[in-house]
Amino acid sequence: MNVSAGFVAGIRGKAARLLAPFMDRVRELLHAVPVLYADETPARAAGNLRYVHVACTEFLTAMHTGDRTSEAIDAGGILPGYAGTIVRDGYKGYEHLTDALHAWCGAHGLRDLAGLHRFDPGGQVWARSMAGLLIDANAQATAARAAGQAGLSDAGLARIRSWYRGAVAKGIADNQAKRTQIAKDGLRLARRFRDHEDMILRFATDLAVGFTSNQAERDVRPVKVQQRTSGGTWRTLLGLADFAIVQSYLSTAAKWGIDALDALTRLFADGPWLPPATAPP
Repeated sequence: MNVSAGFVAGIRGKAARLLAPFMDRVRELLHAVPVLYADETPARAAGNLRYVHVACTEFLTAMHTGDRTSEAIDAGGILPGYAGTIVRDGYKGYEHLTDALHAWCGAHGLRDLAGLHRFDPGGQVWARSMAGLLIDANAQATAARAAGQAGLSDAGLARIRSWYRGAVAKGIADNQAKRTQIAKDGLRLARRFRDHEDMILRFATDLAVGFTSNQAERDVRPVKVQQRTSGGTWRTLLGLADFAIVQSYLSTAAKWGIDALDALTRLFADGPWLPPATAPP
């Protein structure tokens, strides 16, 4: 590590130690929001594979480090006991959070459907139909939200569910008697959509819920950027943990329109800036 990098790491470590009140405040606020977004991304530290976890909204970011177990997810101090809706990918590590409702990221679903259909367009017609349904339902939800509506109409939701279940039924029927690997993959995906209908359609049944977990993916992306610029790994696990804490602070400040230099100057001069609420008035 060169002198410049060492200096930066030292500043980051000191900042992380000063940010305990900020992290407490953000955890408190995130635990109270009706919808939050969660994700995790791998990162190498001290020669081992670790993960950075994020829980966030449009105006709040909280990151912490650990492995990929449910215990590590809980260690952030936000999701245990959380009773709102968690928008996330399909990772099973979140399934123990039974106080919350769960919503699966629509972008992940569309990627899985597109990948399946690309390999067997003639045999996986259901995947194209399901993708069309998700895109159409998201357009309806977006338009309703923009119009200030409380929700989609009963007739609209009934149409969405009918289309959804029809696509699932075709996916199962078209694949269950076949022995090819693509058919096995198609059957597995169709059954996933069958078994998790409520989570996948949460964005349509509750307009407060976003279609994707892109907010979380954006907020955790700096981990990848930093990893590329630091040679692919953090020298110590503490360095990775410090990075997660400082990035939580800078990300949240930026969401409130506060410049990174101003946020750090305040931190070292007067203590950390604290978000006053879950969102601006």
